[in-house]
Amino acid sequence: MEKSHENVEAFGWAARDTSGVLSPFNFSRRVTGEKDVQFKVRYCGICHSDLHQLNEWSNSIYPMVPGHEVVGVVTEVGSKVEKFKIGDKVGVGCLVGSCRKCENCDNDLENYCRDQIMTYNGVYTDGIPTYGGYSDIMVTNEHYVVHWPENLPMEAAPLLCAGITTYSPLRYYGLDKPGMHIGVVGLGGLGHMAMKFAKAFGTKVTVIM
Repeated sequence: MEKSHENVEAFGWAARDTSGVLSPFNFSRRVTGEKDVQFKVRYCGICHSDLHQLNEWSNSIYPMVPGHEVVGVVTEVGSKVEKFKIGDKVGVGCLVGSCRKCENCDNDLENYCRDQIMTYNGVYTDGIPTYGGYSDIMVTNEHYVVHWPENLPMEAAPLLCAGITTYSPLRYYGLDKPGMHIGVVGLGGLGHMAMKFAKAFGTKVTVIM
């Protein structure tokens, strides 16, 4: 188990109870561990799952700092970090931890790990609740951090949840071939992403309302 450190000052917006109302929240992040990346949050998407977690589901941990479509710039890296350096643009999605030992983790399918740790409304290995991207800084193990393309606006942070949620099944089921005719049910957040990806793949897209 990792040793708990709570001495990096952070600021965010948190819900304190089932009202779901967000208010300013001063809290602490752990110091940057040897495999951690600390980054300044520049953008964070607003996902409907955030609203569910705030007060619509029964597993809420308060105070809660939502946000799992997080993009920022690296300000510090641990001594054993290999993939990132200060100044890199990075992103963090729905997960900040998993067991790293099961079959799913061994096959880069941490999202199926039974011991996955959510970016917020979870409990990290040090026993401290996880706080999300509605905040000024994040500290995350580099395994759960991705490089953000230099030519992609950081405002596109929702790609880290709504984006991958639609991109992955389109690719997995082979619905990415030019000339195919794809139907998308609904034009909400996910439907909007699915439509844009399918069009970019060269398919004909019909939105079903």
